[in-house]
Order: sequence, then C-alpha cells, then structure tokens
Amino acid sequence: MSHAATPVLVIHGGAGVIKREMNPVREKAVRAALTQALQNGYAQLKAGKPALDAVTAAITVLEDDPNFNAGKGAVFTHDGKNELDAAIMDGYTLKAGAIAGVHRVKNPILLARAVMDKSQHVMLVGEGAEAFAKDAGVELVDPSYFRTDERWQQLQKALKEDAARKPHADVETAKHFGTVGAVALDTQGHLAAGTSTGGMTDKRWGRVGDSPIIGAGTYANSGCAVSGTGWGEYYIRTVAAHEICMRVTQMRVPLKRAAAEVINQEIPSMGGNGGAIALDGNGNFAMPFNTDGMYRGWIGADGVPHVAIFGDEDDGTGDPLPASESSSGQ
Repeated sequence: MSHAATPVLVIHGGAGVIKREMNPVREKAVRAALTQALQNGYAQLKAGKPALDAVTAAITVLEDDPNFNAGKGAVFTHDGKNELDAAIMDGYTLKAGAIAGVHRVKNPILLARAVMDKSQHVMLVGEGAEAFAKDAGVELVDPSYFRTDERWQQLQKALKEDAARKPHADVETAKHFGTVGAVALDTQGHLAAGTSTGGMTDKRWGRVGDSPIIGAGTYANSGCAVSGTGWGEYYIRTVAAHEICMRVTQMRVPLKRAAAEVINQEIPSMGGNGGAIALDGNGNFAMPFNTDGMYRGWIGADGVPHVAIFGDEDDGTGDPLPASESSSGQ
C-alpha cells in the first residue's frame, strides 16, 4: 500500500442474554476490561506493529478476565471440564492458525498464533495441540486455573434442565453464546481477525463451534476481517465470516450491509442467533447482533476507546438495517 492507513481496532466479548438489569459491579468490570483490551491492542498499532499483534494483545486481556467465556472463566462441558478453542488469521497473507479442545493452554489465542507462525499446519486439536504448545513455548496451566464458581453453577443448572427438557430450552441456556474476538487494521493497511472461546455450557462429545474454524467464526482477507460470536452451528453452516468478506470484496457490498445481511437475516432465518464484528480496508466497521446485547468496543483515529454493551447504546456504527429488511426469511 502506498500510503499509511489510519489504524482501527474493533473487539467483542460475546453476544447473548445481556440485560439492563446487569449487576453494576459486573458492568463496570466488563467495560474496564473492554477498554483495557482496546488500549493494549491499539498501542501495538500506534507502534507500527502488524494487525496480528493488535488482535493478539486485545484478546489476551479478555482471555485473562473471568467475566468472559474464554480462557479463565470459560464455561464447563457436560463432563465438568473447560475446553478451549481459538483462531487467528492474517488478511494480507491468508495465513491462519487454529486450536480446539485444549484444557491447559492459558491463552488459546497465543497457541493459535504459534500454530500459524511456527508450524506448517492451520488447525491442531486436543492433546496434540497441547504437546505442540509445550514445544512452542506457549504457557500451560493446571486445568483448575480456568474454573470459576459462577460457571460451575451454570453447568449445574444446565444439567438439571437436561434432565427435564431439550438443550437450548430456555434463555438461560442461551448464555453460552459468549466468545471474545478482535479485528484490526494496521498502518500498512493490512487486516487481521482473531477469536477465542470456552464453547458452550454443557457441550458434549468434543463439540467444536465456529470460533476456531477459518471462514466460519474467524476470517480475514485483503479487504475484510470478521470475528463472530453466537450459536456456532449456524455460523459454520453459513460460513458466516467468509460469507461477509466475500460480499464485501467480491460483490462490492458495503461492509455494514454485508454484515447485517448475514448476521441479522441469513442466520436468524435458519433459527440461529448471535453477532459479529467486521472491519474493511478503509477502516469502516460494523457490529451487528440480533441478541439483547453484545459486549463490544472500538478505537480509531482519535485514539479514544469506546465501549458498549446493550442493544440501544450508540456504538459508532449508525442505525442498523430497518426491521422490515432485517427480518427477511422469517
């Protein structure tokens, strides 16, 4: 690129059942963590570092904060374990790294980055991924590190619901749609995307969602970067992140419209829900979601972190598509 781009960083901390009645102490902690993630990531961009470094720096802050379903504070599987997934992608080279089903990796996004940078592979899973982590010098911790009592109680509630009715039977169960992610544009005009998650409460059989699947929950190319959060099966089936980027770079659909069409039309029409963050090569960004709220934030030319949680908060992206447009296919 012949001219320096104005760096932009956009992050999310999950979409789902996020009500105005949220505990004020938690709300303050969440906003502080989102702000810190933005500041850490943006510092990399201001220093002229690649978008990948900004994405990694932002996501590690959220992985270390138990208020998010990634890293410490990840949700529990049916068997009472924490199972972590992550992915990262460089839009400039189309290089990517992903890991799934790990139990001892302190910062899954760092292992995904190591897979991209230090192996000839894109995705590693389970014990093999942890063996590679050891070789790559990525920090491992005892599985007890990830445990929080709140997540344990959520599992106990879900197990009781299991016995009574189907999974996803009530809105409380839908709280498993928490994931963290970041998309960045660096001074070179290059884009990157990353996503990290603890999956869904009460998941079984080694289930893997969209977050570590390149093209589904995480994707970046030369003109678009996306990180999703939501009901992963639907993001996989629609190849949601790739779909948004193809609309932007191949069909020349404006970013905000492309993201809204996939997140607020295509996925809901199939019965799924969630949100995403998307960023294009000109620094335009979108943060569509069709849930009560989405932990989200952005930082751009003014260097000031902006964070939002609830659906009716100003998040800098303007008005969403009219309801008449966003409900097609319902």
